[in-house]
Amino acid sequence: MGTVGSGVRGAADERRRLINVAYRLLGSVTEAEDAVQDAYARWYALPPGRRDRILSPGAWLTTVTSRVCLDLLGSARARRERYVGAWLPEPLPDRTEWDHPGGADLALAADPADQIVTDESVTMAFLVVLESMTPAERVAFVLHDVFRYPFAEIADVLGRSPAACKQLAASARRRVREARSPVTATGQVDVVRHVKEAWESRDIAALVGLLDPAAVMTADGGGLAGTALRPIEGGAHIARYMVGIADRAPGLELLERSVNGLPGLVARRAGAVTTVAAFDATGGHVNRIWVVRNPEKLRSWAG
Repeated sequence: MGTVGSGVRGAADERRRLINVAYRLLGSVTEAEDAVQDAYARWYALPPGRRDRILSPGAWLTTVTSRVCLDLLGSARARRERYVGAWLPEPLPDRTEWDHPGGADLALAADPADQIVTDESVTMAFLVVLESMTPAERVAFVLHDVFRYPFAEIADVLGRSPAACKQLAASARRRVREARSPVTATGQVDVVRHVKEAWESRDIAALVGLLDPAAVMTADGGGLAGTALRPIEGGAHIARYMVGIADRAPGLELLERSVNGLPGLVARRAGAVTTVAAFDATGGHVNRIWVVRNPEKLRSWAG
């Protein structure tokens, strides 16, 4: 692990790693950044003599960040009971796909979302499964299976024995196996493009043909943007809902964009992103659609 104060590059790498851990634990870029800031504040609040005795500052920061996330996960359950409609993880953009004039990408380097590595462990489908876990299961699974931390270190985070942490990770792993479908970017790009084309042409029959009959669409407006408060089930119902939206939203521009590392769609109006949609598609058909419209979760998409 890296160290704190070992140079600009080392500090940046450390912070990036912590944000990657925290985002997977929390499903929110903003909360991940806050958790990492909290960990660093606690580090610098230590007496100098105490800091000097810590052999691995990186391990210390990981432990503290994970504990902060664990506390947030516990309180999040109560907060989400009061949330308006469904709660979805915050979607991640791929800035390399955006058209920014003259090196604007450099100006975006400070955005925490740009520091998160997009791999299988940040796909929307994966993050939604993580949401179904208990906080302890999620921490044990993410730290061990995703970031390869030993159970002895995870035990220090959770305040449990290594054996108990191993059982938590195993339980979480079963949830992932039961819910996961094999998704690849190459297998999804064509179907998402066809969905875009059918949506733009208001072709209900084409949309129904692209959607699995048992498909489910879940939308997150957070009470701040109009959307369906409950999941819409069935390909035909989803197709009619999508065409209805298109009819009520003149001037909406639909773009193909990477969402959490996989092909997705972004809707813009007057240059501002209003909707981000992530997909789970296998065998040429869409099984799940996650639509994020809560403007507080789309801040990373401004630009």
